[in-house]
Amino acid sequence: MTRHDPVTYPPLDTLKPVADDVWIVDGPAIEFGMPWPKMRFPTRMTVLRIGDDLLIHSPTPLTRGLMREVEAIGTPRWIVGPNRIHYWWIPEWHEVFPDARVYLAPRIREQADGRIDFPASELDRPRGYPWDATVATLPVSGSFMTEVEFFHRPSRTLVLTDFIENFEPGKLELPARWLTRFAGSRDPDGQMPRDMRLTFRGPQRAALKDAVEQMIAWNPERVILAHGRWYERDGAAELRRAFRWLLD
Repeated sequence: MTRHDPVTYPPLDTLKPVADDVWIVDGPAIEFGMPWPKMRFPTRMTVLRIGDDLLIHSPTPLTRGLMREVEAIGTPRWIVGPNRIHYWWIPEWHEVFPDARVYLAPRIREQADGRIDFPASELDRPRGYPWDATVATLPVSGSFMTEVEFFHRPSRTLVLTDFIENFEPGKLELPARWLTRFAGSRDPDGQMPRDMRLTFRGPQRAALKDAVEQMIAWNPERVILAHGRWYERDGAAELRRAFRWLLD
């Protein structure tokens, strides 16, 4: 029997239905953080289908099996890097699906240090995209990075990346449990990590509050996160809870 990494959410590298025309793919763990201690993060991709076209959000590794599954539900048309630290597997998706258009949040090329050496479009505005009729786009800029959020209107699914992290302590080693508790990103009260909050000050904090209020106004049924347990129901209530530090 194959032993799975306890940090991750098996089965990995396979489409998991979430709602009509919405899937997630749970990927492998990655290491991130200071030189020491580094924390191992689970990863997650989201796939949105619009007609016969697919929007690939924050790609995870493209295995042969996953490639076949993806091709069975539609044609990858757009590959999205939603913030400057979510780009790692975009090159391999671009290599396999060269006709898909790549969209990158600001500063990804700078962060990628040469790994993104092909044409890509900027993901830096709220509209003007081929998916506008079905999916709302919401860029939110802080001093460290811009994260771009997506709302799939038909299913009322909100797709975040790092603006909420919700690590389950039972899946973490002891140092990571303490780190996530200090960061404010531990389940059941996952929030925006405290170090990221510091990158939203003055006008940027006000813009973040406006963005959160917009997300709540969309009244999402579910909220998908890139790291940790995501929210299958009561999405708007989870947003109010997670951002109470900003809204109160």
